[in-house]
Amino acid sequence: MTVLQDRKGFVLLLLCTGLLLAFAASLVFGQTPITMEQAAQSFLSYNDDSTEHIVVRSDRLPRAVIASVTGASLAVAGALMQALTRNPLASPSIFGINQGAIFTVVIGVVFFSASSLLSLMGLAFAGAAVAAVIVYFLGSIGRDGLTPVKIVLAGAAISALFQSYTQGILVLDEAGLQDVLFWLAGSVSGRTLEMLLPLLPFIITALAASLLIGRAVNLLVTGDDIAKGMGQHVAALKAFMGVLIVFLAGSSVAVIGAVGFIGLVIPHIARFFAGNDYRWLLPYAALLGAVLLTAADVVARLLIMPQEVPIGVMTAIIGGPFFVFIARKGVSSV
Repeated sequence: MTVLQDRKGFVLLLLCTGLLLAFAASLVFGQTPITMEQAAQSFLSYNDDSTEHIVVRSDRLPRAVIASVTGASLAVAGALMQALTRNPLASPSIFGINQGAIFTVVIGVVFFSASSLLSLMGLAFAGAAVAAVIVYFLGSIGRDGLTPVKIVLAGAAISALFQSYTQGILVLDEAGLQDVLFWLAGSVSGRTLEMLLPLLPFIITALAASLLIGRAVNLLVTGDDIAKGMGQHVAALKAFMGVLIVFLAGSSVAVIGAVGFIGLVIPHIARFFAGNDYRWLLPYAALLGAVLLTAADVVARLLIMPQEVPIGVMTAIIGGPFFVFIARKGVSSV
């Protein structure tokens, strides 16, 4: 057991190193060439006459921080979703979070002329939360309470409903499409730390709480009857996990838009290293999600310079084939 824990701890250390490397790459790679020395000097002795220092502090640092935080949040939310629904293909979008966020943003832009990023962020978070609450409520109706099948069906129905409403509104007002294109594709370009700060306390609290319930989640995935027999308050734990998912995924969507596949792909990669022990799987997922989204942002800005590929497109390129692989393999354990 000690050897196994030492190995897992070593992999965790490697993931931390990988995150540091991805973060450093995010600071130096881009349309404006910047050396590691210049990036370091922008923090140690900032010079507002230096173009490189301004680029690092005003653009690349916020992008790296936001990509790391939201990547970790989406990955942990996905791991909790798969445990909650006992469905290996589950991800935050199954709660209708992405679609609910986009729908409220479209409503705000088209009917209320909302334009500021902060107001759009508020609308996105509210829509994500409302969609998740509706799905959880519908999935809990009935004699058996919340079941994997019911919540999957409820999530699919609500997602399709919000998506059809969104498309209908955009067809009536094509001009609004340009204003919400960012939310449809997902991106960290143009994001600032001021946009993340209002949500950061919620994200940090939700991440910390998620890491602390690993043992309880281990018991939950063995089955409701066994968990109840061991004295666990199953309904309360499921509700708490739902709240954590809303805060983690809802906050991420509010900041960077609809970025898919992180919540689906990362938990499976984490499971490959950590097994099904959520005490290790959740921190692995957080680090892997941060590394993947930060690295995806670096590739997105280099691929077709001087323009950028939306980061949501990059994650889809990575996650799409992985989704097909999981579906064909028929993974059943979470």
